[in-house]
Amino acid sequence: MSKSINIITLGCSKNLVDSEKIMGNLGNGDHIVTHESSDPSDIVIINTCGFINDARAESVETILHFVNAKNRGEVEKLIVTGCLSQRYKYELKEEIPEIDAFFGVDDYTQLLKYIDNGNAGMSDTERVVTTPGHYAYLKIAEGCDRKCSFCAIPLIRGRYRSRSIENIVSEAEMLAGKGVKELLLIAQDISYYGIDIAGKSLLPQLLDNLANIDGIEWIRLHYAYPLDFPDEVTERIASNHKICRYLDIPLQHINSNILKSMRRGVDKTATLAFLKRLRERVPEIALRTTLMVGYPGETDNEFDELLEFVKNARFERLGVFTYSPEENTPAYRFGNSLPINVKQKRADIIMEEQQRISLQLNRQKIGKVYKVIIDGKEGEYFTGRTESDSPEIDNEVFITGHENRLVPGMFCNVRIHNASEFEIFGTITPC
Repeated sequence: MSKSINIITLGCSKNLVDSEKIMGNLGNGDHIVTHESSDPSDIVIINTCGFINDARAESVETILHFVNAKNRGEVEKLIVTGCLSQRYKYELKEEIPEIDAFFGVDDYTQLLKYIDNGNAGMSDTERVVTTPGHYAYLKIAEGCDRKCSFCAIPLIRGRYRSRSIENIVSEAEMLAGKGVKELLLIAQDISYYGIDIAGKSLLPQLLDNLANIDGIEWIRLHYAYPLDFPDEVTERIASNHKICRYLDIPLQHINSNILKSMRRGVDKTATLAFLKRLRERVPEIALRTTLMVGYPGETDNEFDELLEFVKNARFERLGVFTYSPEENTPAYRFGNSLPINVKQKRADIIMEEQQRISLQLNRQKIGKVYKVIIDGKEGEYFTGRTESDSPEIDNEVFITGHENRLVPGMFCNVRIHNASEFEIFGTITPC
């Protein structure tokens, strides 16, 4: 029987890909499938995040919102899946009995069968793209084999499992056929891709295959790990024009003692050497990192060292998280040693410094011409991104001039004439 199904996605882009694949497989039937609709639905599927405390709180709040909708008769069935369901299924069952069914992160086939009375299967390449049609996330692996002391992902998602190159390329070709021009490669750790199946990194070969797909113009790399990052990938970034000179590589910290306690496998010396190598081999590379403040043992001295590192490294893009103690992780026994207000103050200081750096780097772009992909329109401006910018999290380009020629997914050259901390402004210029 045909049902209206509304899928709500919380958390990271990896969760979004999972939701898009659920939608693609459900859409093969007679169901009417929507993503984050505000209309009443027969079935609501909430794809939850359980990574840190704030994400868990958001997931529970969203579940309760739809419990109320169910009680009002606006929802027939409420299904919870994803990380929170994987990690806290029994607690949720006891606390929120209105939930009709729970499924974990590897239970999507069972979820489909539950909805279609056992008649559905899960295809890995069936997918509905919910991002703007010209870019899409491409998940190349699941799980993680790293032993970071603060991270619950291996507990939730399990061991690292690479998809085959053939399977990934098949999905990428499907996306290209739908008009996708920019692939954003994601995994918990792309540096490890292929090691579990070949004993060595297969990321260089994967990039070569993806770069050969007609229609794909940009390939962007997210969530690399600093330990054992393949030199061949650095070479691909430097030499292949389709691979963006961009790398998202969460470093977490710079103090060697903190890094050792975090079980990151690298110290300050190795981290600095790695960054230097990247900058030397790819001078125009834009580096995005994520840092953590307030980790147990981080005194004023360790924080000052981190702040000084930020000032010197001058990352093009940077984000900060405050430490969240996660049950059953090695760091959990250390306790939450710093008050929340102290951790938040440290995060604010880092971001204030990064704001100054970002403004300086953006002002250096004035007068230069950049290739830009058009994302949409905001007021009087068309908006887009350079290859240094990932959607939603990085800088935007605001464009005037020849507006009638611009459509989302189009590439054009833009000369920059003004800049602020996280935005640059320009006009279309001939190739």
